[in-house]
Amino acid sequence: MAKLLPYSGDYYLWKYVPSIAGAVIFILLFICTTALNGYKTWKNKTWFCIPLVIGCFMEFVGYAARASAAGRTDSLMTFSIQSSWILIAPTLFAASIYMCFGRLVRHLHAESYSIIPAKWLTKTFVLGDVLSFLIQGGAAGMLIIQNLATVGKAMVILGLVIQVLSFGLFMVTAVIFHRRLVANMARRVERDVDWLGVMRMLYAVSGLIMIRSIFRLVEYGEGVDGYIMSHEWTAYLFDAVPMIAVTGIYFFKFPAQLRVGVETAGEYDGEGLTVISVPGK
Repeated sequence: MAKLLPYSGDYYLWKYVPSIAGAVIFILLFICTTALNGYKTWKNKTWFCIPLVIGCFMEFVGYAARASAAGRTDSLMTFSIQSSWILIAPTLFAASIYMCFGRLVRHLHAESYSIIPAKWLTKTFVLGDVLSFLIQGGAAGMLIIQNLATVGKAMVILGLVIQVLSFGLFMVTAVIFHRRLVANMARRVERDVDWLGVMRMLYAVSGLIMIRSIFRLVEYGEGVDGYIMSHEWTAYLFDAVPMIAVTGIYFFKFPAQLRVGVETAGEYDGEGLTVISVPGK
């Protein structure tokens, strides 16, 4: 029977023995979303979705390491892999979300409705995302070294704060863009892109990542002796479940219409809207 083993002396990497069953469930789920989103990305040539696919794979590897850790709670490498890969994978989800929004804005020729200039729109959010990724990735290794744990914790919190602020700005930008687009369109939508469906998908996945990021902020704010790090169920409920939901929602509302080479065109009637045109730049 698996038991909690010390890494060194009386220092324990874990506060509990990880659940194999819980980890296996998400291993299977994330390998499925990796394959499904990967297939749609390849089929539709939506290369901006590659970061999300990589993030799915990182989640899979993270939970595989977590399952392995159940019988090796004294293994530094196993703990490090599951901790760091699960921690930073959502930043890759965010990168695809930002690029998806940027492509939608350009596809609709509605750059003037964005509060951030079109040429900086994607760059601004992805830059914040990369910064968050690098800080959290660099900090993950420090957390498991006792004399650097405090610095590592501070860096993780900083990375998460950057992610939360970036997502907050993104959501404000998206909502304002949405409202301006609806207010100015002449009772029209584009035939080749379900822009409203894409926006709803972006709202849903962004909200889930925001919830997860705030959870992680509270977790690291509490520290290793806090309730969250001492109870495994919290990690599954507020991290694993929201993130698998993100990858599932993205798959079912996959933005295939924004693939390379697609231009705005055509008109159609639907949901009471007569399609005419979206105002230009």
